[in-house]
Amino acid sequence: MSAHIIIFTTCPENHAALIATALVEEKLASCVNMVAGVRSVYYWRDQLDTATEALLIIKAVAYHYEKIEERLRTLHPYELPEIVAVPIERGYKPYLDWLQGSARN
Repeated sequence: MSAHIIIFTTCPENHAALIATALVEEKLASCVNMVAGVRSVYYWRDQLDTATEALLIIKAVAYHYEKIEERLRTLHPYELPEIVAVPIERGYKPYLDWLQGSARN
């Protein structure tokens, strides 16, 4: 299992900074990138829908996943938020060391 993960979530643009700031201030995430203007197309409740959202790219240590998921579920306005984690298999060691050091224990 990888020690580091990237978690993806999308949210309304007006919620992105609130969510990102909370995760970093609480030292659950080392960094959150906010990418505005993402267009999403999806089915929800058997109807085709579209939305303009922000994509949050959350860099964290793997042992914080459960706490991050819990915070996202609390802070997120969607009934069913996207919360998807992928392991970081390789990376620049000084960056990964910084990522590890930025997390609370």
